[in-house]
Amino acid sequence: MGPAPGGPGPGVPAVARAAAVVPPVEPAGIRPGEAPAPRPTGPDDDAAAGGLRGARSELRRQVRERRRLRMGILALVSLVLLGAVPLYFGMRTLSRDPVFDTLDALDVPSWAATKTVDNVSGSRWCLQDCRLRERAVESEQGWKQTVTVYEAALAKDGWRRWKVDRCPEEKVEGSYTCWRRDELTLDLWVRDPACTPPPVDGEPAPSAPPAPAAATCTGSLVSVKVRNAIDDERTGPTPTTDPSLTGEDPYPTLTDDPLGEPTPSPS
Repeated sequence: MGPAPGGPGPGVPAVARAAAVVPPVEPAGIRPGEAPAPRPTGPDDDAAAGGLRGARSELRRQVRERRRLRMGILALVSLVLLGAVPLYFGMRTLSRDPVFDTLDALDVPSWAATKTVDNVSGSRWCLQDCRLRERAVESEQGWKQTVTVYEAALAKDGWRRWKVDRCPEEKVEGSYTCWRRDELTLDLWVRDPACTPPPVDGEPAPSAPPAPAAATCTGSLVSVKVRNAIDDERTGPTPTTDPSLTGEDPYPTLTDDPLGEPTPSPS
């Protein structure tokens, strides 16, 4: 007899024929065409999920705090840098009188300004007393050569010779000239240095002159005095004692009594 219709052909093993006819077995509880049911969660799973969410929230909070801290530090540093620079220059302007900067800019050779000592007094805004700037300078050359370069430097810087009475107040040695520029007046005095003589016969030496003083009797000393023109009494009218302008008091209150006692009135 031949093989059964629809059966395996000759030469196919019997085990293969049996496996071909046995249908596949579905898992228990799952019908064909249905998705597997989700696995039920327990308390341990909920705790694990909650812990993970909490860790993520804490991490985000820490990142935000670090970012805010960095931004705060950057803002503070920027504020300090932006405020420190103007504050530095402002304090420097207040502490340093610009008149001294003008004197520093004078075009004089280095030998004419080997040592400089500045002094300032009074108020810049003329509260009670206006500001007085004084500078003492040592020069390596004689006073004639030194005064020539200083007068040329003042003229080049815009100062003009000011011929006025009481310039100087009294006759002095060397060269004393007065200058004006804008709202300032300047007195320039150049003379020989004041040298302290050595002690004689064991006696103490005389007191030294005000600093700066030249170490030897060579060179010269330069004194510069700058005032506000409004505070310089030489810019105003010179007072006079002409009796025709002051007149005579018709009711004098002073008597010839040396004790100053009032004269008794007649009874």
